[in-house]
Amino acid sequence: MKFRNIVMSAATTAMLLGGTAATAYGQNTFDMQFAGYPAYNGTDLGLAVDSKGTSFKLWSPQAERVRVNLYDDGRTGKPFKTIDMSLDNSTGVWSCSVPGQLYGKFYTFQIFQHGKWHDETPGIWAKAVGVNGRRAAIIDFKKTTPENWENDKGPEVRHFTDVVLYEMHHRDMSLHPSSGIANKGKFLALTEPGTTSPQGEKTGIDHLKELGVTHVHILPSYDYNSVDEANLPANQYNWGYDPQNYNVPEGSYSTNPSDPYARVREMKQMVKALHDAGIGVVMDVVYNHTAENDGSNLELTAPGYYYRHREDGSWSDASGCGNETASDREQMANFIVNSVKYWAEEYHIDGFRFDLMAIHDTETMDRVARELKQLRPGIFIYGEGWTAGDSPLEPERRALKENVAKMNGIAVFSDDIRDAVKGHYSDAADRGFASGKPGSEETVKIGIVGATAHPQVNYKKGNNSKFPYAQSPEMIVNYVSCHDDLTLTDKLLKSMPEATEAERLAVAKLAQTIVFTSQGTPFMFAGEEVFRDKKGVHNSYKSPDSVNAIDWNQKARYRDQFDYYKNLIALRKAHPAFRMTSAEQIAKHLKFDKINSDRQPNLISYSLTDHANGDEWKEIKVVFNGADHAQTVSIKKGDWAVIARDGKIDPAGIGQSDGGNIEVAPRSALIMARR
Repeated sequence: MKFRNIVMSAATTAMLLGGTAATAYGQNTFDMQFAGYPAYNGTDLGLAVDSKGTSFKLWSPQAERVRVNLYDDGRTGKPFKTIDMSLDNSTGVWSCSVPGQLYGKFYTFQIFQHGKWHDETPGIWAKAVGVNGRRAAIIDFKKTTPENWENDKGPEVRHFTDVVLYEMHHRDMSLHPSSGIANKGKFLALTEPGTTSPQGEKTGIDHLKELGVTHVHILPSYDYNSVDEANLPANQYNWGYDPQNYNVPEGSYSTNPSDPYARVREMKQMVKALHDAGIGVVMDVVYNHTAENDGSNLELTAPGYYYRHREDGSWSDASGCGNETASDREQMANFIVNSVKYWAEEYHIDGFRFDLMAIHDTETMDRVARELKQLRPGIFIYGEGWTAGDSPLEPERRALKENVAKMNGIAVFSDDIRDAVKGHYSDAADRGFASGKPGSEETVKIGIVGATAHPQVNYKKGNNSKFPYAQSPEMIVNYVSCHDDLTLTDKLLKSMPEATEAERLAVAKLAQTIVFTSQGTPFMFAGEEVFRDKKGVHNSYKSPDSVNAIDWNQKARYRDQFDYYKNLIALRKAHPAFRMTSAEQIAKHLKFDKINSDRQPNLISYSLTDHANGDEWKEIKVVFNGADHAQTVSIKKGDWAVIARDGKIDPAGIGQSDGGNIEVAPRSALIMARR
């Protein structure tokens, strides 16, 4: 029914414009109607409360009438007052004011366009809402700040390659009975010190500190559509990639979704607790699509404007979720930029991960980075350099990984290292370099050099990328798994069904060693340090907690795995050779050894030379053996400290070696260093 309505609207529009849809990217008769809309980049859209009273503003240039409905309740009841708004034609902004500070009240906007009153909406700039987010709330934000909030700040970031990212979901981290956390599934879960598993192992925020990550990447924490906040006992689960109110924390993660203050205050408490622990907070943002089409706040505010359409006027769908937003239109770009700035300022967020970032245009993403860094230079911005489908946006304008050099201060995920190390993400049975499949050595090297130009890397042999698309390792995020697709544990179980658990644990160690010693920013999925699985479910976005929750009993069971990951992170943080900041440094200091891949498949050996990036070690030798048998490498004679070998690692060293011919165990890394 929605599809039929939008097609009829497009046909009507085409007739009124006197033409048919053009065939070029980004040009059709439906979308052309928005070209002349005025734009407004003020930060006062939505609601403003001051000593003079309460003011409302809504950008909707083509609306014929707009009104504000005022309510006593955030969910039920009729409006106690309705106010007509007036239009400023030069900006497309409707406004009205009332005397008094209406704290504790709720409101919606409603536009009259195309001969009818559209459904009510809190608008796209609501910053507080009632339960389930259908009505905006009027609150005093000064009452939402934790103690000493004015002095709160995240860790200092000089270079993005210094960051260690840990991707987590609020429920996954705390829901399992073994977490020892009281506020299970809530923002406040990460404010609880001293939580432990039944075996006495640290969980929650203490676990993060013990592991040594620098930043948590938290799955969507804005107000999303799929969970009924009024019925939390139903125990619904969702990742949150279905945006509803972009500038409001999700109510189900608060202790009281009906209290508009609670979700705001408690999210700030979480941020401050993490900052006090020395950990930054990255927010997963999904500006590329909305949960609803006709019923979204964007569509109810300015019909058609915020989305891209096909030639027939139907919804374009590069997101694979039913629609895609139009970041290339000025007012949508203004919204994205001002929204992330709002989160950075009001909630002290330290970074943003953009979902399906290539749906956005490079100009908007470049502006996002530029304006955020004017607030705080250390804010980290990265995203998925791909789409889930085709888009009217011209490919050369998309924020694809191949176009990352067109953007300043933006990083992209490396699918090169991901698929080469563990096997292709779309084929559960496919193996990679670490699990014994030959032929991916050159693609692993692409990951090792952070997709930068290197004289010893032949991009023509790459499985995914055919040219060095990154101008700097600070443009690359390396990983082998994330919330999407199979966990590394499940991937290895499906691709190595005949292997023992010990063998799969060894492969996991090798895979993460490749990620954490490669140039770029390392990223890991929460719980993999305790060999977390999701029972073989790859797309667990709405699977129950029995699938998604981390079983913290596994920390004691897989303590050796945890210690390896912890020491691997410590090694990277202690040695800047693994964190070079320019392509020139990498080309100069990273030297691959010649290996005959026909005789020694699944073997990579290289050196980080001449105190790379100011490292105290003159040379670091790194060897990866992904084969199921031991392989021998020749290392120059010298006084070497053995840092990692046979599945053990310690930045302080686990032995000495004189070099020579050294046997590297199956599915393992060898790391040695000399001063």
